[in-house]
Amino acid sequence: MEAAVAYAPNVVLLDLGLPGLNGYEVARRLRATPQLRGVRLVALTGYGGDTDRQLSMEVGFDRHLVKPVEFSALQKVLAELDMATRSARS
Repeated sequence: MEAAVAYAPNVVLLDLGLPGLNGYEVARRLRATPQLRGVRLVALTGYGGDTDRQLSMEVGFDRHLVKPVEFSALQKVLAELDMATRSARS
């Protein structure tokens, strides 16, 4: 969390199946950190069921991509998030 605050990314690609602290909990913590509330979160995971997708949205992910992800699909999501961020700043 300290590294995320120090770096202040625009987008975080986050796996859900992490050892110890899973990606859902990391997302909750990122969303609860005032300096990171505007960061865009993308789940990049092998978990692709309806429940997985629903939970990722509930904890604050902006998008949910299932591995393996085509590079063009990732590019499209990043472009959409960039446009949304620019619109929100205007």
